[in-house]
Amino acid sequence: MQSDNKIFDDFVKFMNGAAGTIAGMGREAESGARAKAKEWIGGLDFVSRDEFDAVKAMAAAARDDADALRARLDALEGKTSAAGTKAAPKKPKAGA
Repeated sequence: MQSDNKIFDDFVKFMNGAAGTIAGMGREAESGARAKAKEWIGGLDFVSRDEFDAVKAMAAAARDDADALRARLDALEGKTSAAGTKAAPKKPKAGA
């Protein structure tokens, strides 16, 4: 026993349409908010994760190079000071 109620059918169609419209408005608002947030964050000069990782890798490589150069310098200074103590030339005395 199915009743043919046109008012009820029209109301259901109206509600479906309204729900679709409201959902679309929500998606549009979300997309607009995301765009505004990206624009605002972009103006703050943040870097992307890829750029950060690249600079981090460059800094680590530079640190490793500096450590290697420091070790090399220490080794050279050690050889120089060791050679200097073995055959250090005598300085003339001021009064002589």
